[in-house]
Amino acid sequence: MGPFRISSEKASIVYGVYLCVDFPTLHLLNKNKLIRLKKIIILIVAIYYSALLQAQQQLTKDQQEVHQTVINFFGALSNRDSVSLKNNCTLDILLIETGSVWNADTLILKAVTLNTATDFKRINSFDFINTTVADNTAWVTYNLSSEITRNGKQATVQWMETVIVIKEKQKWKIKVLHSTLIKRN
Repeated sequence: MGPFRISSEKASIVYGVYLCVDFPTLHLLNKNKLIRLKKIIILIVAIYYSALLQAQQQLTKDQQEVHQTVINFFGALSNRDSVSLKNNCTLDILLIETGSVWNADTLILKAVTLNTATDFKRINSFDFINTTVADNTAWVTYNLSSEITRNGKQATVQWMETVIVIKEKQKWKIKVLHSTLIKRN
């Protein structure tokens, strides 16, 4: 009669599994085959997701270094560290911040010198959207979300930003940063 033994003449297929009608309950036939089928399905799903994850683009060494430069730049802002800030940008950096054009001195004045709050804290989160490296130039677009505490008040600020990064003396440095404010609350 085939691979399944049916103890009753009334049998049906529900979701691809043979069921035997045996009043008042229904029970599955051949539990070993059902367990084997479940294992095969789980294996197929695992292989699919594994292949999907492998298909995602792996970052090159240069792309990773460029991302780290951006992270370090904002880490210096968070720490109010003008020395580290300058180490992660070119001398002639151009910042386009919500319609204003700044240089490094303006950024340091606004973000470091005038930022005297004793409770200041800034935590940055990045979602890198696109990173392109061509020789000694890279451009990166990302979403930045910062949790900022200052003078007892907390705020979350979200930007979409694009930076142009160049390699100077084997070190990536931010040359241009264009920032668009998305949300502040």
